Amino acid sequence: MSGTSEGPTPAADLIRSAVTDSDISAAPGTEPPMYDSPGAEPFARGALGGGPLAFGAVATGSPAHEVPAAGTGAPAPVPATEPPAPDPPAGAPPPDGPPAAGPPPYRSAFAAAPLAMALVDTEGLVVDANEALAALFGAAPEALTGRAAADLVDLASDARIWQTYREVLRGAQRRLRCTRRLKRPDGRSLWAQVTVAPLAPDTPGLLLSVADISARHELQARLRHLQMHDPVTRLPNRTLFFERVQAALQAESYERGGTGRIGLCYLDLDGFKAVNDTLGHRVGDLLLASVAERLTRCAEESGGGRAGTPLVARLGGDEFALLVEDSTGTEQLAELAESVLTALQAPFDLSGRRLSVSASIGVVERHAAGTTATALMQAADTTLYWAKADGKARWTLFDPERNAHRMTRQALASTLRPAIERGEFALEYQPLVGMEDGRVHGVEALIRWKHPQFGVLAPNRFITLAEEDGSIVPLGRWVLRTACRQARRWELDHPEEPPIFVSVNVAVRQVWDSDLVADVAATLAETGLAPHLLQLELTESAVMGSAGRPLQALKALSDMGVRIAIDDFGTGYSNLAYLSRLPVSVLKLDGSFVRGFQYEPRERHDNGGTRENHETHENGGNGRTYGDPGAGERDAAADEVIVEAMVQLAHRLGLTVTAECVETSAQAARLRRIGCDTGQGWLYSRPVPPDRISELLGSPGAGVQAGVAKP
Repeated sequence: MSGTSEGPTPAADLIRSAVTDSDISAAPGTEPPMYDSPGAEPFARGALGGGPLAFGAVATGSPAHEVPAAGTGAPAPVPATEPPAPDPPAGAPPPDGPPAAGPPPYRSAFAAAPLAMALVDTEGLVVDANEALAALFGAAPEALTGRAAADLVDLASDARIWQTYREVLRGAQRRLRCTRRLKRPDGRSLWAQVTVAPLAPDTPGLLLSVADISARHELQARLRHLQMHDPVTRLPNRTLFFERVQAALQAESYERGGTGRIGLCYLDLDGFKAVNDTLGHRVGDLLLASVAERLTRCAEESGGGRAGTPLVARLGGDEFALLVEDSTGTEQLAELAESVLTALQAPFDLSGRRLSVSASIGVVERHAAGTTATALMQAADTTLYWAKADGKARWTLFDPERNAHRMTRQALASTLRPAIERGEFALEYQPLVGMEDGRVHGVEALIRWKHPQFGVLAPNRFITLAEEDGSIVPLGRWVLRTACRQARRWELDHPEEPPIFVSVNVAVRQVWDSDLVADVAATLAETGLAPHLLQLELTESAVMGSAGRPLQALKALSDMGVRIAIDDFGTGYSNLAYLSRLPVSVLKLDGSFVRGFQYEPRERHDNGGTRENHETHENGGNGRTYGDPGAGERDAAADEVIVEAMVQLAHRLGLTVTAECVETSAQAARLRRIGCDTGQGWLYSRPVPPDRISELLGSPGAGVQAGVAKP
């Protein structure tokens, strides 16, 4: 039998490395020597009487063995083969003294032991081998004498084992135990547990034992295979998948060659839960197995001509992953994702049922250096979520910028509630100006988040987050109290001026998740603000669909004297007939209608020519030329007709109308001509701190002209 090893097996073979168990003990003298091989302990103790073994001749390679001399303990040479003693003559007295000594008992145990063993000298050469070891190597015991023990059991092919073995020879280590994969003379492989240990204290030489553990190793391999594979699809499971990912991200894995990149397609079946719920888990398992077959086929086809085939794994439920080691770039991953979507388009025939499914796929491709398995899976999971959100049945490539926005959003969401407690929010106020008199009739309270990391944030950056996690309720209470307190202060500071009302935006969730009526009543009582000086704004879609509790709350607030306004009117349901049944007092026209008023007819010059107005809307226009008679004038005329109709309808219902996004004097003039009651926009003022509103109220006539309150 050859002593060469086939070496460690690849990770993909699911068989443990050729060196799977190494037990290196402490230096001699720290504890009594231990022997784990059957039959080794008697050898270590010497003759069964407990005296020291004398292996001097064995250690030097002499053909004679040595045994202790009687009464002296000194070794005396004994021929290796004793000549037979002549028979005493008949009737002769027995000879004086003890009978001649035969082979010691340990020799019989060594020779007959079923465990393959050999005695090794301090140079590492075999000086004696038993029949079991000889049978294992397919040679006579004498043929093994003088051979290097390390060559017999392949200890030199592994640097760590070889170093430990040399330390055991020198006495620096107490024992070596390792598992080696050897090859028999007939070519079959053998898994063996090799143990090398000293014979006994103060006795030179080592005991080498070799135990065949092939059956145990095969059982371990089977158990590992079961542990690392999914029983439904027979694909590698999450545990094995992450082992492969970790191995691919090790520096030595990509530094020795390859592209140094890694790719991942992370997919989820669309609507799989419905299959389980309606057809049962048996059909669901059949579907998963069929999907696994198609994914495996896609991986094999994509691996043709490349360094390796992608690993297909089932991560759990209806989630699968295709790992591409040494990827060549995003194009390769995109092709793989496209092939998977195409492969899953064909219907599945399962037990007489014909099912169709689709998948959403998140695709990640990046350098392996600097990447961790956690970061890779987080990116893949995020991208899969994007694919689902974008409409399903598609693949989406990881976008760092989009992910940065998501991370920022997540950071804001996680700090929103603590920010309320820390007082990081502030209110600014934008005037609501009478179209006829130019006076400030009221202000709208607009919240700002003074974030310590991201600076001042507008409401569109965090209000949706607050509505999602419910923090809009405590935030809304704070806004209501702060705005009412400020409105009352303005009233007290300017008793000579008509008091102005304050308008506060209210989210629908505030109506459902809190007692809004009680909160408003308590706030008004606390601040002393009259109910008619408070206006609550709700979006059109929220108010128009109000029923049950929301509608009851709005009616209770209206009965209390609080003004109710519909914000962004004209963009939602626009159920005009429903207005008569709602406790609404104000309509706020959406700014999209007012922006259309910026297109003025072409003005005629004195010389008979025309001048086109190319003003640009500061918040972003639609790029139309103001003097374009074919588009701008027609659109402006249509907008004016619509606005005029809504204003007339509102007035007939006893409602007042506020126009948003008023930015030019021309817009203001046309809105005034139509009959709008109040205007709001940068023509009058941007949102400003409370002290700027105080300045406006304290100015002569308390009027607001264009640009007066612009910062």
